[in-house]
Amino acid sequence: MVSAIKIRSPGNGSRNTVDRIIGKKMKADKKAVADKRAARRRWLNSHDSGYHKAMDNRHVQMIAIGGAIGTGLFLGAGARLQIAGPALAIVYLVCGIFSFFILRALGELVLHRPSSGSFVSYAREFLGEKASYVAGWMYFVNWAMTGIVDITAVALYMHYWGAFGDVPQWVFALGALAIVGTMNMIGVKWFAEMEFWFALIKVLAIAIFLIVGVVFLGSGKPLDGNATGFHLISDNGGFFPHGLLPALVLVQGVVFAFASIELVGTAAGECKDPETMLPKAINSVIWRIGLFYVGSVVLLVLLLPWNAYQAGQSPFVTFFSKLGVPYIGSIMNIVVLSAALSSLNSGLYSTGRILRSMSMGGSAPKFLSKMSGQQVPY
Repeated sequence: MVSAIKIRSPGNGSRNTVDRIIGKKMKADKKAVADKRAARRRWLNSHDSGYHKAMDNRHVQMIAIGGAIGTGLFLGAGARLQIAGPALAIVYLVCGIFSFFILRALGELVLHRPSSGSFVSYAREFLGEKASYVAGWMYFVNWAMTGIVDITAVALYMHYWGAFGDVPQWVFALGALAIVGTMNMIGVKWFAEMEFWFALIKVLAIAIFLIVGVVFLGSGKPLDGNATGFHLISDNGGFFPHGLLPALVLVQGVVFAFASIELVGTAAGECKDPETMLPKAINSVIWRIGLFYVGSVVLLVLLLPWNAYQAGQSPFVTFFSKLGVPYIGSIMNIVVLSAALSSLNSGLYSTGRILRSMSMGGSAPKFLSKMSGQQVPY
């Protein structure tokens, strides 16, 4: 006979021992993961050490407004109306909505962890250093090119006044760069104050136009021999006088016109209370785009035929000159000069913070991580 071999199963004590070992290992693994995340979070937060949180709510609100209003509206709208006609308002609206979605997404990340490195820091956290490298250097190149355009524009605007006609263009360009750069290096408070007043000038200019335009439209008086109203659109080819293609081509230029709205995210690292101030500023961007861009363009084409506006001349100058307002050219030149200086100011501020964040992560030279005694990146 073959005797049966009994296999003894482990008792309760052995099973409990195995369970305890597995439980301890799982807890150790969880703790290791948590410690690793905490260490990475501390490392990311260290990239924002040294900044002076000096921006008040009024600064942030005006930075949000100023980022959405620039020379693309004050000067570029005339040429774009020539290309697309009243369809420009639709292009501004569609691009504005998508810009708002992007800004809302950035706002979610800001509330997760306010950082002066903005999207570069968030790319590092969630996508890795390679994504941070690409985003940061592309952003720097964009602002480097834009800065050249800005200082060139300042020089051209200064030559508008005959008294400065004999001054070489490079003198004004270098002077603008030196003055704005020095103000940025003095401290973040100086940047915020400059941007506040630049934005205020732009907002007041648009607000005055909207008020005067609505009053004039409501009065029913003719302007430059034309009755105002919606018939100016229907009688001149409708919303798409040149077809759909010119409007689609304009998308690139219109997107560029919104190129400073992301500055709110960069400013988060130097706000006194970003969790409270930033949501309000970001959520208000959409109605500002609707009012200042879409509202202005619609009002412009209701007051004058769209083909009355010219490339190279501000459409607001065209309107006010038809009303016979004296010195309107000089007044609007001051406004577009403020817009160019505001753009230069924003570019110097944001690229300094972005480059420092990249340097702290190893994607830019180490000397870019240094800060001045005024807590400003070199």
